[in-house]
Amino acid sequence: MSKKSSFVKGILLASSTATIITAINKALFVRATSKKLLVREEHSVYAWRFGDVFYTKTGEGKPLLLIHDLVTASSGHEWNKLVQKLSKTHSVYTIDLLGCGRSQKPNLTYTNFLYVQLLTDFIKSVIGRRTDVAASGSSCSFVITTCNNNMELFDKIILINPDSILKCGQTPNQYSKIYKFLIDLPVIGTLIYNIANSRRSITEKFLTVNYADPCKIEPETISHCHEASHLGDSGAKALYSSIKGNYTKLSISHALKKIDNSIFIIGGEYEKEIENTIAEYMILNPAIESEIIKNSSHFPHMEVPHETLKIMEDYLSL
Repeated sequence: MSKKSSFVKGILLASSTATIITAINKALFVRATSKKLLVREEHSVYAWRFGDVFYTKTGEGKPLLLIHDLVTASSGHEWNKLVQKLSKTHSVYTIDLLGCGRSQKPNLTYTNFLYVQLLTDFIKSVIGRRTDVAASGSSCSFVITTCNNNMELFDKIILINPDSILKCGQTPNQYSKIYKFLIDLPVIGTLIYNIANSRRSITEKFLTVNYADPCKIEPETISHCHEASHLGDSGAKALYSSIKGNYTKLSISHALKKIDNSIFIIGGEYEKEIENTIAEYMILNPAIESEIIKNSSHFPHMEVPHETLKIMEDYLSL
């Protein structure tokens, strides 16, 4: 066999492989979004400069903005078990962050500063007055940063299982930049994303990280998360690569020391290192209050909503 013939066969094989992987990726996206669970909900759209942002508003009273964890499988649906109860005393806003859920997912590098600007503009343009805010997981860091930059926009702040000070301060390095580059590739990168955000992978994370009690995991919850991660032409792949590249991280030590808003941290009993994380936050800001919810892990507002609701209502009513 000539070198030219081998080269041609190699090209054809690579092309066929790419075509097969592309077809698999497309089939996975179609399957994940076929039930259309998330798009049924009544909502409004905030036409932000970087893309349309999905949000809901329920109830009357002092505004309360609920912000989901900054992960590819999350959306405002994360707060679904609390919204109706909280709306009896508040105007409750839930938001799908840009790159997540039902909001647009532009192909860009997502940063902490991008979400700081989104939160600032959303409160000013949509809510229009000072608001209480509750955020979970990695979203807590840009809530703290936004408050530091615009204290007049915030009243009380609730943080549910925030990232540790060390994790918040991580920066892009050679390894994370390479991983981001691989994920950003159009075919192989999409396959990596699909594997990481498959129904099986999402279920495994709920079993090992998100919930303390596997019996409380509802199949519909997994379906909502699976769909959220695959809505849009490429799902939340650009956000995923940005998270893995550490571009969404930002040190919050200075901001925590500076802000004087009332802050309450809710931790799940089985959230890894949560007591140490709370202690770190309180060293920087001794006025912070906290409570650990028994029999819960990363998403106590989903796993044990009644206990979480009681703490939030008591704190917000003060």
